[in-house]
Amino acid sequence: MFLCLASLGAKAQISRLGEDVQYSASAQMTAGSGDYAPFWFTSNRYGLGPLETKSGLFRASISRSTSADSLRSWRFGYGADFVGAINHDSKAIVQQLYADFRFKAIQLSIGQKERPLELKNQQLSSGGMTTGINARPIPQVRLELPDFWTIPRTGKWLAIKGHIAYGMFTDNQWQQTHAGSKGHYAKNVLYHSKAGFLRIGNREKFPVSLTGGFEMSDQFGGEAWNVIKRDDDTSDFDASHVKMSHNLKSFWHAFIMGGSDAADFNYKNIEGNQLGSWHIRADYDGKLFGASFYAEHFFEDHSQLFLQYAWKDMLYGGELRLPRNHFVSTLLYEHLRTTDQSGSVYHDATEALPYQISSTDNYYNHGTYTGWHHAGYALGNPLLLSPIYNNGEEIFFRNNRVIASHFGLSGEPTSYISYRLLFTHEKSLGSYSLPLLNPAYGNYLLVEATYAPTQVPGLSLTLDYGQNGGTLLGKGKGLMLTAAYTGWINHKRKKQR
Repeated sequence: MFLCLASLGAKAQISRLGEDVQYSASAQMTAGSGDYAPFWFTSNRYGLGPLETKSGLFRASISRSTSADSLRSWRFGYGADFVGAINHDSKAIVQQLYADFRFKAIQLSIGQKERPLELKNQQLSSGGMTTGINARPIPQVRLELPDFWTIPRTGKWLAIKGHIAYGMFTDNQWQQTHAGSKGHYAKNVLYHSKAGFLRIGNREKFPVSLTGGFEMSDQFGGEAWNVIKRDDDTSDFDASHVKMSHNLKSFWHAFIMGGSDAADFNYKNIEGNQLGSWHIRADYDGKLFGASFYAEHFFEDHSQLFLQYAWKDMLYGGELRLPRNHFVSTLLYEHLRTTDQSGSVYHDATEALPYQISSTDNYYNHGTYTGWHHAGYALGNPLLLSPIYNNGEEIFFRNNRVIASHFGLSGEPTSYISYRLLFTHEKSLGSYSLPLLNPAYGNYLLVEATYAPTQVPGLSLTLDYGQNGGTLLGKGKGLMLTAAYTGWINHKRKKQR
């Protein structure tokens, strides 16, 4: 129905699709020493961060935002983003390819699109726990309220946003190549995501607001090879090749968190790899400064969805904004802990011991699927080190029990120079299935400066220095240089000003 209405609205505005189109081109080169590129060169770059110490990227894109039609009820946007790479897993990458159809506050987005973090600072945060900015975007059909929409007759005190989406992973070749002939891998896996947030506050009348909500995701359908079989499974179940259901009932089970997997044996669990987060955030926006405090609680399946077990694993954050201080305009601190995972013991109810203990959640890992990643990059927080760091061994998250402190700093000393600084210290205990006898440590530094000359609008030159330390990724350092240019095609909105 939405597509039919969009097609009717498109007839009246098809001629406007060539207006207010933005184009960009960039070249990026990285050089350094060590076993891996600096952690913050690799992480939170939508899957385009290099793993190798020497690499290159060449990128070109065009896009039109729905905000170009901000004065109209029907709005249309699109984007195409292509990358050529040196010393990456793929030499040619379709990073984004999407179309957006919006009617007032509701939007239908179709395709592969980079999306920002939920309720966190895009430039300084370590990333979200369920949905981050670390991996390449997943192609999907997404119905959403992309911006907070004020509920009528509430005096602008209540606003909501959210989405529901279905899509498909595109890392078939990557998984098969990295798993080998006898390794565990999956193909044609389907994707589901949904979220809902409520904001309480009217910034025109009171400087404090409170936002809370949840997001949930699921991997389901597809087929898998060399699936992990339960130790107590005495059936003739063939784990070497398993085909999962992808009928309408499976789509429903992904939405309501129901069903079961073929590998569950007699202990039915939930269909697919279900996971999610609860969010809460408080904001103060004053005349002299702004401050935010937020927390994100991650859960796998049902075990920590509610309060069956204590919520010991959390991502906490605080942010201070100083708009009048150009040298230091934003400071951020985050603390991440994922060591509990509901406890270290898992037990299904049996006749001998009729008690269910749903512990050892094993964050981001799954018995049927290879885990919460896309082409080896964690879809959530990169501090639970991605499978790309496994050196060609099995595809899984081996360092998912971590404690980390993360700092971020940014500023804009002049109108043409800006910077950001990230530093992270983390301790890993490995995982419950593969514990480390001695904790491993990692220290990750990023110093970034951007020069955007006023004489050449649209041009920017960015220089990054990164460094790894500790025993997790070893020692290493590197430089990254990025030259980018952004311009407009038929920029009507600029002429109207």
